[in-house]
Amino acid sequence: MMIREGQLSITLYLCAVLASAATMPQSLSAQNVAGKPGDSGRTWQAVAPGVVEPRSGEIKIAAPVIGRISEVFVRANDRVLADEPLVRLDDEDAQARVASAQAQVAMRERARNEKSAGKSANRRNAEDALADAETALADARNAFDKAVRAKRAGSGSDATVNATHTAWMGAQDNLERQRSQLRRIQAQSGTPLPTQVEGQLNVARGDLRVAVAELEKLTIRAPIASTILRVDVKAGELAAPSSPQPLLLLGDLSRLRVRAELDEHNIGKIKVGDTATVRTDAFRGQTFAGKITAIAPLIRPARLNSPASRNLSDFSVTEILIDLIDPGPLVAGIDLIDPGPLVAGMSVDVYFGSDR
Repeated sequence: MMIREGQLSITLYLCAVLASAATMPQSLSAQNVAGKPGDSGRTWQAVAPGVVEPRSGEIKIAAPVIGRISEVFVRANDRVLADEPLVRLDDEDAQARVASAQAQVAMRERARNEKSAGKSANRRNAEDALADAETALADARNAFDKAVRAKRAGSGSDATVNATHTAWMGAQDNLERQRSQLRRIQAQSGTPLPTQVEGQLNVARGDLRVAVAELEKLTIRAPIASTILRVDVKAGELAAPSSPQPLLLLGDLSRLRVRAELDEHNIGKIKVGDTATVRTDAFRGQTFAGKITAIAPLIRPARLNSPASRNLSDFSVTEILIDLIDPGPLVAGIDLIDPGPLVAGMSVDVYFGSDR
């Protein structure tokens, strides 16, 4: 059957329109439904593209000083405790400085002990107690690091790791108590000033503290209990604080949130505490509950929309943080599921202000 030229042109035009609609980016099509009736008779007051992230945000770990990577203790998807070692920089020179400082302290202690304490006995005992507490703290920290490495190697246990971490925290508390005790004694009237040999010992102990602190800088630790999201370094590479690429990326995945970009014209339609609904193409037909926890007091160019959907310089947005929550009375009447399936980095659409 012959097809007329006019009919063929109309057919080709309709095919092009349908293909364009099918390939329209999700973020743009979501923006177009704001203010229109949604499913189940709801009306969305505003819609914004967003991305799922850890409730803690993405924490970038950088090197505190310039150094060569000696060991990387973790891999992507590892769960770590607060204070757990992640990366160690080359510390051979720092270890040598600590050993030298310890030798000086031992020599000065022998020289001081040859002299009678006299009226300085209380102060001397407090200084010794503080030095012992510092040594105990270093030993407890090393025990914790050893327990963590043993666990990752398969020869340790969670119980040992937890016990050594508790002991480390206890050693820190004891150190603070000893510092306070020494300050009280030094402030008491009648406490004599240090003699020459006592002063030399105090200087040597101060040098040891500096050497230990410099050594500790070379072990990079987790700031919070979290999950390793990405590792961008390996042993042998040079690390520097000024590097634009972080060594590791981590975040607390125990709870998730969404960082959304709302068109500036819709700011007046939402407020902190409002509920929101989150959807993603990865889980079609499923809906996730959220609650607005922060609205940035700043308008800036959009970043999340694809350049294929619109020119990013054509519109400005404000950043919205939405904590994902479990289904409950807060969103009664809406069929929601646990936010567990969502993954950090996933693109989503956030629907605000649903009215019946």
